Amino acid sequence: MEIFWFIPTHGDGRYLGTADGARAVSYSYCKQIAQAVDELGYNGVLIPTGKSCEDSWIVASSLLSVTEKLKFLVAVRPGIMNPSFAARMTATLDRFSRGRLLINVVAGGDPVELAGDGQFLEHDERYAQTDEFLQIWKGLLQGEEVTFKGDYLSVEGGQLLYPPVQKPYPPLFFGGSSDAGLEVVANHIDVYLTWGEPPAQVKEKIEKIKKLAAEKGRTVRFGIRLHVIVRETEEEAWKAAEELIQYVDDDSIAAAQKIFSRMDSESQRLMTELNKGDRSSLEISPNLWAGVGLVRGGAGTALVGNPDQVATRMKEYADLGIEKFVFSGYPHLEEAYRVAELLFPKLPIKQQKKEDEVAFVSPFGELIANQHIPAKKTAAVK
Repeated sequence: MEIFWFIPTHGDGRYLGTADGARAVSYSYCKQIAQAVDELGYNGVLIPTGKSCEDSWIVASSLLSVTEKLKFLVAVRPGIMNPSFAARMTATLDRFSRGRLLINVVAGGDPVELAGDGQFLEHDERYAQTDEFLQIWKGLLQGEEVTFKGDYLSVEGGQLLYPPVQKPYPPLFFGGSSDAGLEVVANHIDVYLTWGEPPAQVKEKIEKIKKLAAEKGRTVRFGIRLHVIVRETEEEAWKAAEELIQYVDDDSIAAAQKIFSRMDSESQRLMTELNKGDRSSLEISPNLWAGVGLVRGGAGTALVGNPDQVATRMKEYADLGIEKFVFSGYPHLEEAYRVAELLFPKLPIKQQKKEDEVAFVSPFGELIANQHIPAKKTAAVK
């Protein structure tokens, strides 16, 4: 397994739906999160994209020099970005990071936001444009001189003079559930990211993508995007889940659901269906909770439970073919530590180590009486 975390460039806090407990997402705060997850052994971070977020490319580039091993999953936006320009940005960031760049292909799902960015194509046309974008982008990064004339994009004599570190190019990630989107996956994508649907739905999606990719002579790897609420006991975890949405009222839910309804994203539709805009029945599968999606777009579900329960659910997804888990939790700095401390020991995680790491440095806690290194044990007081 590989575990990724999330840089919350669109806001963070202790609760959803309120300014209470909120915190500014400054460069300093993003740096704290990035350095924490780098040190804790996470494999990478997802940086979100959209008008509600700080620019993901600038955020990633600003965090490179303050991290050592961490990989950055950054979005290219077909229809908003030019493919040749995106290829140069990709190569530069990959070179300057020494191969720590991953690419998230985002065609967009909110027509209102897309119109504000100058993108007016209908849903399926956007994915046809994305296919053309990736043909050009991949050709340039593989060192080809690209001349391409498509229905949406054209390039004549395109060249990339500075190649990427990763060959043939930084891995392509993608999340989307429509037939048009899955066609792009089959043609181009290396890692398909599903949002946190129940295992049966995830299994069905994986099998469909494997079949589509096989027809193209390709294989695809799989990941999942989820929130996580893990505590030492199941009771504490569910209490934390309820506390997270304690300020989410009916007006907030209605306002959010109205915005979600205008979107043409099939993945967003599936997320919204899981919670139905109703907070009365949010555990949609064992330890899978849809409360986040009441007011948050995109990933709307969380794994909730004690470490053994969450690890068991993750292993169930892994048995279906999920290799990468892209997690987040509120607030993101504290929860990054909590997840690493409680959950990592339960999982077969592929962790990256610093070459010069001192073996004695370990999470043993404060010395007892300035002399003894404490061992792990059960609580002395219940």
